[in-house]
Amino acid sequence: MTNQDLRVGLVGAGKMGADHALRIHERISGARLVAVADPDLDRAQQVADTAGARAQQDPFEVIAASDVDAVVIASPGVVHEPLLLAAIERGVPVLCEKPLTPDPKSSLRVLEAEEARGRRLVQVGFMRRFDAEYAELKRLLDTGELGRPLLLHCAHRNPTAPPGFTSQMMIFDSVVHEFDATRWLLGQELTAVSVRAGHSTALAAEGLVDPQVVSIETTGGVLVDVEIFVNCGFGYQVRCEAVGERGTALIGGDRGPVLHRGGQWGGAITADFRDRFGAAFDREVQRWADAARRGEVDRAAASAWDGYAAAAACEAGVQAQASGQRTEVELVDRPDFYA
Repeated sequence: MTNQDLRVGLVGAGKMGADHALRIHERISGARLVAVADPDLDRAQQVADTAGARAQQDPFEVIAASDVDAVVIASPGVVHEPLLLAAIERGVPVLCEKPLTPDPKSSLRVLEAEEARGRRLVQVGFMRRFDAEYAELKRLLDTGELGRPLLLHCAHRNPTAPPGFTSQMMIFDSVVHEFDATRWLLGQELTAVSVRAGHSTALAAEGLVDPQVVSIETTGGVLVDVEIFVNCGFGYQVRCEAVGERGTALIGGDRGPVLHRGGQWGGAITADFRDRFGAAFDREVQRWADAARRGEVDRAAASAWDGYAAAAACEAGVQAQASGQRTEVELVDRPDFYA
């Protein structure tokens, strides 16, 4: 495999799937897209045409295809479990966009299947681990240059939420990234989640409570606050400030130069997640493809265990939303398989 292109099958031809198709075709070396599956065959064909691949409706046929060496799953999270189980059964590497599955019980079934297979095959698409700014912040925390970490202040802002976006989706579609980033940056598990909300913006759809503030507690005693605001109106912005005993570090400042002209000053703000994290997605997929060609997994990436831990935190977050109470995150003991 190391001297041949990795032949990739893509499941899901929506916004994320289409982005991955172009990425694999144009920017990932040592890999090529051979098949795209989506229930909407016309949409699958449009995405497949951009990369010279074939289009199919049945994702399980793509996973089982003899000319598919590895699979990218970019379909809705509610259908991830059977797709992952099929890929694990066949023994092909998988890059699964978050969430691993929609809830911790189904995520545990994926962990059990992977452990029974005896080989780690699943990588979860938490791309912030591959972002240069996040990597530098982790280095500062790991080396102790900021001293013992005490607090993380996070902001996750989208210009507008798509139709049908709910308050619960603010947790398991958005704050899920902060759950994973917190675990990764600090090397600690999450122990409890609280959610509070005040006035909702007039830009939010009826029934959507926006913005919200999510508080996270960790096993190491670090307190984390997350502002989640999915109808901020001005652009896409993800920030994180680490506060340590000997200093602070802030990432996620606006891109590009700050201009002073015409009696004003200002700069540009990214339009969406693809602008902000495009390079991180490229690094993530390239490293996944390189590892798959070697018959390995990228140990720096998020594993199925990380996907399960994020799902457990999301479950606690949604419960905290509904109850208004601090809710503990319930995790099983981490298997040695994921050490």
